[in-house]
Amino acid sequence: MDVQSQKIIAHLYVQRESFQEAYPWFMSLKTYGLNPLFITTDGEQSITRALRQVWPQAKLQRCLYHLQHEGMRWLRTYPKTEAGRKLRALLSRLSSIKTVSERDTFVNDYAGWVREYGDFVRLLPQSTVAAKDLKRTVALINHALADMFHYLEDESIHPTTNALEGFHSRLKADYRRHRGLSKEHRIQFINWYCYFKSGAI
Repeated sequence: MDVQSQKIIAHLYVQRESFQEAYPWFMSLKTYGLNPLFITTDGEQSITRALRQVWPQAKLQRCLYHLQHEGMRWLRTYPKTEAGRKLRALLSRLSSIKTVSERDTFVNDYAGWVREYGDFVRLLPQSTVAAKDLKRTVALINHALADMFHYLEDESIHPTTNALEGFHSRLKADYRRHRGLSKEHRIQFINWYCYFKSGAI
């Protein structure tokens, strides 16, 4: 989706997201002249790897909604540890960050959390739910941190993929009224839907 016009500029029907599906598709789009300066993505690893290989110059903005939702889901609604409760509270602020000052506060607060609870998390028994939840969430944040806040440098960068997710939701709702289509007709339905709804190619 083009971030400024919110038009679908290309789409592909696949069984599941994978590097094998994404890489040749991205290469074909590059051949047609698509060279984005930035890409907001949900962070799926195989897709990210394909994006970085095809467009190494593009900045990848991690979708803050996906980060927040995934991390808070892993930490659960009522974390059993103080570390989990404080990390959940920290994540709850992520999607509301609008300024460089708020970004710096978030980064500093997270660094403070790591200093306070890093050893505690490392020493938790591997088999406990708390250890798995905390370690997965810490890894998620650490991996994404460098690409969380590009949108503060350029207002044309979107911090979330919400516009695209909204399009997906509408497509799914309309598609459900046509259940029972063969694979060929499913693909045709999606192609025509994207064409008429958003001028897709």
